[in-house]
Amino acid sequence: MRIEPADLNDPRVIALLTTHAERARAETGRGSAHALDVSGLKTPDIQVFAAWEGETLLSIGALRRLDASHGEVKSMHTAEAARRTGAGGAILNHLIETARAAGLSRLSLETGSWAYFETARAFYRRHGFTDCDPFGDYRPDPNSVFMTMALGQS
Repeated sequence: MRIEPADLNDPRVIALLTTHAERARAETGRGSAHALDVSGLKTPDIQVFAAWEGETLLSIGALRRLDASHGEVKSMHTAEAARRTGAGGAILNHLIETARAAGLSRLSLETGSWAYFETARAFYRRHGFTDCDPFGDYRPDPNSVFMTMALGQS
């Protein structure tokens, strides 16, 4: 498996990001889905990465810099066929290490509170994230769960 910056013009990347955004919006309350589509990821404060096995796209994830010390995990999604293979964990670990290398001391995320997101919440907890209050521009929302982790040295 190789992880590299994602080409946001690659049709495979676009397809997986579209699946992610559509599912997130379908599985949460109206106005509470914060998944970014491809155009939302094309900003200077966001780095997007893709995990590949040969020419097969396994997983994607993005790191958004909120400020000098705080980053946010965005648009994490693993292709159905690649679930439970370690691809999602590899992308998340890559985001964590990228955040550390950039000098960030905290990494946070927002995910859904509905049953569809139960597996995602458990995944993030296994990787060291804990529940927290809303951060950045987020506001309290019963459809959202906010999580964070302090980034020590690797």
